[in-house]
Amino acid sequence: MSGSPFAGLGKPDVSARANWLAPLSIVIGSLVTLVPFKMSFPILPPFGLMMLLAWRLHRPDLLKPWAPVLLGLADDLVSGQPLGSGMLFWTVSCILIDVLDNRIVWRDFFQDWLLAGGAIGFCLIGGRLVAAPLTAHVDTVLLVQVLISIALFPVLSRLVARLDGKGRAR
Repeated sequence: MSGSPFAGLGKPDVSARANWLAPLSIVIGSLVTLVPFKMSFPILPPFGLMMLLAWRLHRPDLLKPWAPVLLGLADDLVSGQPLGSGMLFWTVSCILIDVLDNRIVWRDFFQDWLLAGGAIGFCLIGGRLVAAPLTAHVDTVLLVQVLISIALFPVLSRLVARLDGKGRAR
């Protein structure tokens, strides 16, 4: 029965490709911040966080519980946020999604979108409170960044489903 495509009861269906594809796509999403864009104010969404949330909501069994810590560290090193802020906020977001995932019996895409939107808002607002002084006038730009990130989440969720679908079909 080793050639069976089914994982069996209690065993996650994780291919060898999915083990490296999810973390790699999250790190590549974090590296998007290095691409030079000329803008008057920073509204680039946190693609690494959005990819993490998309993978977590699409395949909850794929990432280990400690994965947001390391992926948040990689994002902190690339994005310029204070070291540890991404690690903390990404981990807290994943823990809260795990808790809510146990409470919610059935989930559809709109509930996933709502969960991801809350996590994105939490991480961006928390990062603002850690990185910028309270007297800085960045709240309007932050609100625009949060709205753009929430609006783009379905695109990244679709990308994750396509990346995962190619590996599962084989």
